[in-house]
Amino acid sequence: MNTKISEQAILNYEYYETQETSHEIKMINASVQSSTLKDTNNYLTEATFNLSDYLAQRQEKVEAALESSITSGYPEKLYESMRYSLMAGGKRLRPILCLASCELSGGVLEMAMPTACALEMLHTMSLMHDDLPALDNDDYRRGKLTNHKIYGENIAILAGDALLPYAFEYIVVQTKGVPADRLLRVIAKLSHAVGARGLAGGQVADLESEKLQNLDLATLNFIHSHKTGALLEACVVSGALLIGANDEVLRRLSRYARNIGLAFQIIDDVLDVTATKEQLGKTPGKDEKAQKATYPSLLGINESRYQAQKLIEEAKKELAPFEKKAIPLISLADYIITRTH
Repeated sequence: MNTKISEQAILNYEYYETQETSHEIKMINASVQSSTLKDTNNYLTEATFNLSDYLAQRQEKVEAALESSITSGYPEKLYESMRYSLMAGGKRLRPILCLASCELSGGVLEMAMPTACALEMLHTMSLMHDDLPALDNDDYRRGKLTNHKIYGENIAILAGDALLPYAFEYIVVQTKGVPADRLLRVIAKLSHAVGARGLAGGQVADLESEKLQNLDLATLNFIHSHKTGALLEACVVSGALLIGANDEVLRRLSRYARNIGLAFQIIDDVLDVTATKEQLGKTPGKDEKAQKATYPSLLGINESRYQAQKLIEEAKKELAPFEKKAIPLISLADYIITRTH
């Protein structure tokens, strides 16, 4: 069983890697300094950027959109459960990445907001199910009791199930001014990201790899490029798909996203070892207790941080041709490895 998992993971991961074409990168010499983002709907007109202001502005818009995305209905408990987890806070990084890539490609926030909200719904669904006793068995998420601790396992499962199709419905019904063929591509991308060849497949590989003593780096990369990275890639690429970006733009954004996705998981593994419950908003140290292979367990904390930094540098190189328009995505990449939760 161990050999089969490892061999298949290596084959899949090597295929994944060989699909990337070699390319020349022209480095940009831009200084990213602190300032105030003057207009949240326009690209930067200065070489200064304040990530804290940018995140606060985007989070406010995303929260407002999410608040109105799901209203009460019957059965009340189902809707309450859906809203409980969807509105539980968090960084809202995934919808913000979608909005940023849409703007980079020439779009505006309004055309991407329904997709951004749908991405947060899909992410929330995955967390609700991941926290269940049958999977990660966690009592806290984002500093609050997990959904099943409030509503029970049966309702938590069904509320997650309800969020999944509603996310796709929300894109189709709420998106304005985007041709239907582009919406189909977005829905196909998101479906792939959460299915057997994405998040769900990565989760199963993760479960099957628990307590294995000989798990290698290729298998770990396969798990997390699917479990975590696939949805992050969909967040970035979907924003560009909405505007009809060309293949070269999509390839660059895809490579950027795959790199930040893996870096995100490496830092998650590090924080599981180094951060407190108060910082994380969930129980730390669970990976070690479950005898799960992680990047720190294979590489050590310092080497894990170094590998995450390398991935972020590679991600930022992909954005060089976009110059100032890429500053938000570049800053978000840096944020991924400097965050504390």
